[in-house]
Amino acid sequence: MTLQLCGPDPLGKEQAAAAALATIGRPLFAIGAAILPGAPADIARLAQLWRRDLVLTGGALFVDADRLNDPAPLALFATLLGRPLIVGAPDALMLGQAPTVRLDMPRLTANEQLPLWRDRLGPYAKKLNGTIERLAYHFPVSPELADSVAAELAVLAPDPAAKAKKGAPKLDEIAWDAARRFARPRMEDLARRIDSEAQWNDLVLPPAQKDVLKAIVAQVRNRPTVYESWGFAKRSAGRGLGISVLFSGPSGAGKTLAGEILGAELGLDVYRIDLSSMMSKWIGETEKNLRRLFDAAEEGAAILQFDEADALFGKRGEINESRDRHANIEVSYLLQRIEEYRGLSILTTNYRSNIDSAFLRRLRFIIDFDFPGQAERAEIWQRIFPKSTPKGALDFDRLSQLNLSGGSIRNVAMGAAFAAADRGQHVGMAHILSAARLEYEKSGRSLTSAELRGWLL
Repeated sequence: MTLQLCGPDPLGKEQAAAAALATIGRPLFAIGAAILPGAPADIARLAQLWRRDLVLTGGALFVDADRLNDPAPLALFATLLGRPLIVGAPDALMLGQAPTVRLDMPRLTANEQLPLWRDRLGPYAKKLNGTIERLAYHFPVSPELADSVAAELAVLAPDPAAKAKKGAPKLDEIAWDAARRFARPRMEDLARRIDSEAQWNDLVLPPAQKDVLKAIVAQVRNRPTVYESWGFAKRSAGRGLGISVLFSGPSGAGKTLAGEILGAELGLDVYRIDLSSMMSKWIGETEKNLRRLFDAAEEGAAILQFDEADALFGKRGEINESRDRHANIEVSYLLQRIEEYRGLSILTTNYRSNIDSAFLRRLRFIIDFDFPGQAERAEIWQRIFPKSTPKGALDFDRLSQLNLSGGSIRNVAMGAAFAAADRGQHVGMAHILSAARLEYEKSGRSLTSAELRGWLL
């Protein structure tokens, strides 16, 4: 007989199986489905070896099938094993003729995780009231994760009974940073993690757009209170609890920087995903890629930033082919996962008009990043150079005449800095003008007389 444990937490399923066998004094052995051979003769030989070991030890075998692509080898193995087999998978698998019992194992709720966090953090738990609730909501707990956080607390804050020394890291900051690092999802082949120290002052936006960004922070930060303590999660029955955002605007207007600031403000990792690279011409592959991404991201409460959202969310025309129908299935699947995802999902596009209005209605926030006006450009120029950069007399009013986006201003500033460093000089207007000409040439443009008005050429 085969027992299938179905749910999103691979480690939790294996631990549950081990704990159940421990109650009757029997061992559990575990293997990954990926090691099963492909040839039937090799599968039969492996099944025979495991049957012998299980008979001798009285134990059971657990097969981790969370990333199984082809269930056929596992189905043959289960049939030939002739012993009780436990399989962990996200959903039930068709395993041939082997009798199967399915047991669904949903992820623990935040309230169900709290006792484990408090138990493992020991004497530090009393000083982490409030933080433990945030940890439980954002990071799916395992004994290993909680023990790792406790170990880091023991090293960096060895005496929980003593008063914190001035300038020492706070307990809640140590615990949060440790949990984020130890729970960091493994999805390097699916997305790129952004390391950034961006701050609010680095982003030049009108007050209305900044207010929306701060509202996003407030919703992500206070989800444990609203969803769990105040009961909105039960009222919603799990629907629409994800926080989804659309950033629209031209390249270089600050969309990526805004995502980095949200990550820094919330203490969460930001992963950039190119949606066009996840799409496949093979039916079912796009959904498989998206599923792997969201399942991995759930482990680390990551912020997911999907670039080029037009690739999937473009306006739909009349459905004429099976490929068009499947494209709609891909979009529906992505929307479903975004709405169910416990973290923050950001979609970016250069052209909001390209996004189907039916999709826009399902997003919680939409922020338009407009091309910066002259006043915004002057402010960007004043902030673009680090404090340690040696600067000459810079005329920010003149610099703001250059019709550049924030991203292009950064490119020009860096180009001017390299030119000045090469000559052993402070960054001056001449260096910036030279770098600006190079930036314009990249896009096939030339500086206009209006942009150069007042410059000493």
